[in-house]
Amino acid sequence: MNRIIVSLIALLLSVLQGLTSQAQSYGDYTFYCPKTNNKGYLIDLNGNTYHTWTFASNKQTGYSSYLLPGGDVLRTVAKTGNYFTGGPICGEVQKVDYNGNSLWDFVYSTTEYCSHHDIHPMPNGNVLLIAYETKTPAQVTQAGCSQSITMWPDKIVEIQPSGTTGGTVVWEWKAWDHLCQNYNPAKDNYVTSIVQNPGLLNINYNTQKDWMHVNGIDYNEALDQIVISSHYLNEIYVIDHSTTTAEAAGHTGGNSGKGGDFLYRWGNPAAYQASGATIFNIAHNAHWVPADCPNANYLVAFNNKGGAGNKSCVDLINPPYNGYNYSLTPGTAYAPSTYTWRHTYSGSATQNEGYSQQLPNGNMLITISLSGYIYEIDSNQTVVWSKTISGAVTNALRYTACYVNGPVTVTASASPDQGCPGTTVQLSATPSSGTSNTYAWTSIPPGFTSNLQNPVATPSVTTSYIVNVTSGACSATDTVLVTVDDAPPTPVITLTGDSLMSSSISGNQWFKNSTLIQGATGQYLALTGAGTYQVQVTGSNGCLSAMSDPFIWVGISETSFENGIRLFPNPTTGVITLSGESLVNRSFGVTIFNAQGKAVITFKNEFSHDLSSLPGGIYYLTILTDRSEYTSKKVIISN
Repeated sequence: MNRIIVSLIALLLSVLQGLTSQAQSYGDYTFYCPKTNNKGYLIDLNGNTYHTWTFASNKQTGYSSYLLPGGDVLRTVAKTGNYFTGGPICGEVQKVDYNGNSLWDFVYSTTEYCSHHDIHPMPNGNVLLIAYETKTPAQVTQAGCSQSITMWPDKIVEIQPSGTTGGTVVWEWKAWDHLCQNYNPAKDNYVTSIVQNPGLLNINYNTQKDWMHVNGIDYNEALDQIVISSHYLNEIYVIDHSTTTAEAAGHTGGNSGKGGDFLYRWGNPAAYQASGATIFNIAHNAHWVPADCPNANYLVAFNNKGGAGNKSCVDLINPPYNGYNYSLTPGTAYAPSTYTWRHTYSGSATQNEGYSQQLPNGNMLITISLSGYIYEIDSNQTVVWSKTISGAVTNALRYTACYVNGPVTVTASASPDQGCPGTTVQLSATPSSGTSNTYAWTSIPPGFTSNLQNPVATPSVTTSYIVNVTSGACSATDTVLVTVDDAPPTPVITLTGDSLMSSSISGNQWFKNSTLIQGATGQYLALTGAGTYQVQVTGSNGCLSAMSDPFIWVGISETSFENGIRLFPNPTTGVITLSGESLVNRSFGVTIFNAQGKAVITFKNEFSHDLSSLPGGIYYLTILTDRSEYTSKKVIISN
């Protein structure tokens, strides 16, 4: 019984220890493809295999491999039959889906060039390749080299995939276009001072056939720059990718204005005859710290034998950024004078290869490539996870489950996306995947919230609507802007003589007793009897103002002439009545004039008359008797 209890306690402690280790780790899965092998693996934090890719038996991994969002793999392939030999020659790059089916298989290998070592997937779907090109002894000596040998200088090409096997070189940079030498003034690339030309490569430094042996490449989208690492020259180099291919072959152009010359180099000042300590002793895996990590935009390299006692280490360097360039005092080495941060591997030095990945939580995943040892350290450089695999692996990378399974994305939209205050807007969230997603809408300025996928909003001002969609452990956010045009100012009604006037010169629509008055769209409105009058304005953008305050007109009950003559009712709906002793037993005539002074009705000796045949408006009535003419009086017909 005691042995069982002890075993249970040991098991519990083991589980708790594993949970503690995982709690300190970043992400969910580690991805790697062993070299000279046709397998790829995704393991969880317990070291269990989550997924396996099986590639064609003749498509073994040549060097590095990368997992793309959603589970596709982009990897180098050790093509057989390459003209160029040595390690690690690749000559081929392949993209396969989650099930191992080939999506794209591109060969970049001839007698003139061949891809080798590392690749980099670009944000636009293209791929950066490192490649050798060959130069004859005659070309080498003409370039100013002190040795008459065949050389394999490196170049970088950007391949735009097409179809399942095609590809187009859309950008190219060649080290051979950026040489210098102070050996022979009669040859090409002659300069009087190497140190005064740090943007160029001294062809007579550590010269050999496989001269640079570039082994790592990375791309910084924000800077539009590329960094590469050189095994034999013990340096990392930054070049401008914003150039055209023609500019990349020269010394001007691009964001930096320096064409394809080095913008920055670091690790071995002796390579350009500057003073300073040599920090790198075989450099690999040059890259930038990603933007979502601590020390973002630091440069990183795996330093195979650069640590104390020739131990392997990972060095971080904080470059002297100066816009798209890097500060340098002419004639000196690039700053900093030494590494900014270093992690030293506790085991034996690895003579070749090595890789590190900086993680968003401050941890770092490190690959001791040839021994197949992968481990993760926290910000205190404490090992929190490790795994030893069978065989060599160039690089291992840590990913989240969202990245592996296909990160959810969402597109927010609005219909219409522009309108007037109070316009009803249909908001919509379109996720890339998932049917059990949850949604959370907010707004700027604040005030709108909804948990619906496609809610309705009625903004009164220009508003940004933000939707966050959650699918399992993954989430994404997008924003849509709804522009709200300004409404015209609320009009004000004033009484002017016999009419009402709107404060707006144009765009008016008049109402009486809440009913639209057809055709009443001018600035002025003739009063047509007692009632409640309002006006509303339509602006040039089609937006309506608020309704004006009501103007209440009680009208006139009757109108009096001289000698006791009265006219009523006034306003009238049609029938008017005249009264007064001065009209009795006398002949009289009545004339009705419109507002323009034109006689529209006449009648004689009638004390009542129906005017309903006239449209509503302001009229004037004149009475003529056999003794006198009475001044015109206003009559309002309201119908």
